[in-house]
Amino acid sequence: MRRFISIASFMIVIALAGQSVKAQSFKFGHINSDELIQTMPEYDSATVTLEKFRKELVNALELMQVELNTKSEAYQKDSKNFSDIVKQTKEQELMDMNKRIQDFQTNAQTQLQNKQSEVFQPIYAKVDKAIKDVGKENGFLYIFDVAKGALLYFDETKSTNVLSMVKAKLGLK
Repeated sequence: MRRFISIASFMIVIALAGQSVKAQSFKFGHINSDELIQTMPEYDSATVTLEKFRKELVNALELMQVELNTKSEAYQKDSKNFSDIVKQTKEQELMDMNKRIQDFQTNAQTQLQNKQSEVFQPIYAKVDKAIKDVGKENGFLYIFDVAKGALLYFDETKSTNVLSMVKAKLGLK
């Protein structure tokens, strides 16, 4: 008898839990964060800042390249008149300049990536917070970002596009 009561109780709990799960409605949302970010005014200023920095690096690199080319042409033109020790010195100088240019390119690429992170990180953080706030305020279980490419399929009729809600949260039109 005791076993029957425990099995019956267990079945009732399972049945009630099943009914509870059926009664809940799960809300799923999706957003294209890239589309959102590009509508933000901060995006334009960040892009301008990054482009200005990139041009500064490119200009510095071009000046170094012009200097190397000038010295290389002068060496080619006058090398017949140089003694062996002067040739070796000039060749070493050209190799050193070439190495400095290569080092500059490597460092410039790293600096450009760091600058990109620096100017865009506050934007990403603001968007992330707004998406989370919209999710909490509107009772979404999940909000998927279709811009990240991790979402392979979603039924647009059963998933809410939260872009307009997040734009409103950020004060964007």
